[in-house]
Amino acid sequence: MRHYPRNSPQAAARILALLAIADGHVSRPEIQALDRLRVPEQLGLDGPGWHDVLTVLCQDLLLTMDLTWADVCQIDERTLRQIFDDVDDPVLRWRILQIGTALVEADGDVTESEGRLLATAVDHWGLQHDFIDLAPA
Repeated sequence: MRHYPRNSPQAAARILALLAIADGHVSRPEIQALDRLRVPEQLGLDGPGWHDVLTVLCQDLLLTMDLTWADVCQIDERTLRQIFDDVDDPVLRWRILQIGTALVEADGDVTESEGRLLATAVDHWGLQHDFIDLAPA
């Protein structure tokens, strides 16, 4: 898996790209949510930046993981920790969680793999208490 500079737009975008493909595909509502939320701009990426990160992520997954269609986004724990560790800025972490939540909810169906990946990020970053406190009642 390629490495991005800590807290870079690409490091943040890779986590969102993982969420986007966690269920095996990027749906039209998810693409529309990416556009509506202006994700590249929020992360500081130029026009093709988001697509470059998504393409590189998919290439890395194909080259480094023994994947089948059924477990397309089951990344080993060590690799996932490294990906999450590339973002340690608290504000950027919250932005990723907010965008990521909107992204996985965009198609009206939060799959087990999407929910698990989002929960893993919250857990890894130690934000369980804060995330629950901010959840709508």
